[in-house]
Amino acid sequence: MELIDPLLLTTVPISTFDGNEPLTKATGFFFRRGPKIFLVTSRHVFFDAKSKHHPDRIEIEIHNDLSNLAASARLSILLYQDGFGLWRAATDEGGEIDVAVLEIDLSQAVPPARVFAFSIGHLPQPSTQIEIGSNLLVIGYPMGFQDNLHRLPIARQANLASSFGFRFQGLGYFLVDARTHRGISGAPVVIRNPGAGGDSVDIPWRLLGIHSARLDVGSRSPEIDDFLGLNSVWYSGILLNLTDG
Repeated sequence: MELIDPLLLTTVPISTFDGNEPLTKATGFFFRRGPKIFLVTSRHVFFDAKSKHHPDRIEIEIHNDLSNLAASARLSILLYQDGFGLWRAATDEGGEIDVAVLEIDLSQAVPPARVFAFSIGHLPQPSTQIEIGSNLLVIGYPMGFQDNLHRLPIARQANLASSFGFRFQGLGYFLVDARTHRGISGAPVVIRNPGAGGDSVDIPWRLLGIHSARLDVGSRSPEIDDFLGLNSVWYSGILLNLTDG
């Protein structure tokens, strides 16, 4: 296999379905906690009452031969069992957190899946300081776009637009300045970690958060005002709670 950044192999496209009816497309990524592998994405990908989005299953596309990236397989995953959602979500004092995780069994994939996953070692420490305006990457599938030959996601540039470590407006996210589109929900937001070691040496990037949505203001006039270009990104520390146990 030619040299490729393993960051691109952490992330997969998600397609949501109601039975056999296709609904939406989004982005997800893998997070390893002990022997368990979780698919991480935005909560609204699995369920969104406001838009009446109620898929009952998803499909993800995974690589199964790292020497031939054109080879991939689709894995269908149910979202409910006996009427109960199989994903994990959370709330805090600010309300619902737009992050969900779903434990998955990659042994279902035939041939076996070959993926990279973030772990606790990739999460920022409480003392982590990131300068305002720092260059970040958002890895995903805007409007479903990807390298269709090698089945790889796209990296979009982003800049830190609010103070990292502070809850913007009292909610559990920070802001990035980036050009984003439908399909990027659930994408990992990362910063290069050149001093990576320990658990993070395999993926030399620090996982800062999970992209949620593009922000706008109610007073914006479509005739005279452009989009803000700002996006909410939930802090990745929520994964410690969602993948515990």
